[in-house]
Amino acid sequence: MYSGKANCTELPIILKEYYLCPAYALEFTLGFLGNMVVVLGYPLCLKEWRSTNVYLYNLAMSDIICVCALPRLSYLYANHMGETSSVFCVLNRYILFVNMYSSVLFMALVSLDRYLLLRHPSRNHVLLTPRVAVLASVLTWVFVNIEMTPLLYYAINDNARTNGTMCHDFASLSQSWGLLVYSSGLTLVGYILPLVALFLCTRKIASMLKKQEEAFNQRATSFMKPLRFVQIAAYMFLLFYLPNHVMRNVRILSKLVGGLLECTLAQIEAVYIVTRPMPYANSVINPVFYFLMTDCFRELLLAGRV
Repeated sequence: MYSGKANCTELPIILKEYYLCPAYALEFTLGFLGNMVVVLGYPLCLKEWRSTNVYLYNLAMSDIICVCALPRLSYLYANHMGETSSVFCVLNRYILFVNMYSSVLFMALVSLDRYLLLRHPSRNHVLLTPRVAVLASVLTWVFVNIEMTPLLYYAINDNARTNGTMCHDFASLSQSWGLLVYSSGLTLVGYILPLVALFLCTRKIASMLKKQEEAFNQRATSFMKPLRFVQIAAYMFLLFYLPNHVMRNVRILSKLVGGLLECTLAQIEAVYIVTRPMPYANSVINPVFYFLMTDCFRELLLAGRV
């Protein structure tokens, strides 16, 4: 018979084994299948690549790499976080977060691309060329990897502290103000700013369509579909990413301030655990955008040729 205190402190352990384990396994299964169709199908069906296709393909690559790191997490949580390889522990964390933050940036690039296409329907803008899109994608990957350099530092130090026997989550890598500063900065630069750019592009597209609708009703209608996709993407990143970022920083802060009851700390950790699979749900849903935004790909897929 457990006391109330024991019950509340055991809640995070129960959630890790019976919530995180199946959640990550399900996200891997669905996300891998959907993104693999895109990764293999785009090169087969697209004869002419446009800037949007380049960004969406990089987004698909990011998603499939991300979900491929989830089975190991599922295994670890099923086995109470017992680690057998310090290298894989650090590498797994690095892969997850590189691809999580690159997804936001690539979707922001897609929204900017849609806005520029509306402004320049003839595609005579330099940023709408595939060559520039490839360059922007390379710079995005470089930027996100630079963002993750401090994460490598904290992960390696945490691994050394536990002698390679435990693989901790982001918020448990260190009990230091430095980790909180890094996590907060990553939230601002890696998530909030790209999300703001995504919403600004959505607002600009909607404003331009409203003006065009008054003068050229038919032309505006042809751009309503990409507008809806960009709007849905923006709200998805807000819905799936925000709770995780808030609770990650709250979790780190709760371990630094001191004076909190064990049950309070456990409850904060439990809420944080609930939010942890949420960002990766985007990788499951994103293939819908590739399917709907690329007419050629959609037609060939429905015809059974991809």
